[in-house]
Amino acid sequence: MRVYVPLTLPGLAEAHQTGELGSGPFLAYAVTPALREWYLSDDIEELEYAALGRAALASLRLLAADRAAARRRVVVAVDVPDGACAVDPDRGLDPAALGQVTVTVTVPLAKAAAVHVDADDAEADVTAAADALEAAEGGDDDARFVVDGADDHELLWYATQEIPNLVGKA
Repeated sequence: MRVYVPLTLPGLAEAHQTGELGSGPFLAYAVTPALREWYLSDDIEELEYAALGRAALASLRLLAADRAAARRRVVVAVDVPDGACAVDPDRGLDPAALGQVTVTVTVPLAKAAAVHVDADDAEADVTAAADALEAAEGGDDDARFVVDGADDHELLWYATQEIPNLVGKA
């Protein structure tokens, strides 16, 4: 199962240093039954893109909590065994939990397929989105518009060999 792990650049630097994305349990995002129902598509590439987007939003939450982190969303795509993930059935279609899974095993960074990171030119919009996130999740439509502005920036794809260069920017 492909999962998308939300991080920040300092989080990616730590994973690079330790060699682990996380030692379970930790949250990630994947194509879950609830995400399929919400997204209304059978196209696996579209569904995986939606899971990546959910992880990017979770990365934004991490940025909102860590004011010192570089204002760039980071998501690591990694394949884990199917049995290594659990979905909380009680959260079902909870909008905050769509696509959310709990990875229950240790995941070596070496298993990562790719890293997705905002370009430098996204920093102003990502900063504004991180600052507005709490208000947006509280129902403020203007703040929601600001948060959605971060989604105007596509996350760039990086090979895992490029992680040392990426964490140099942390």
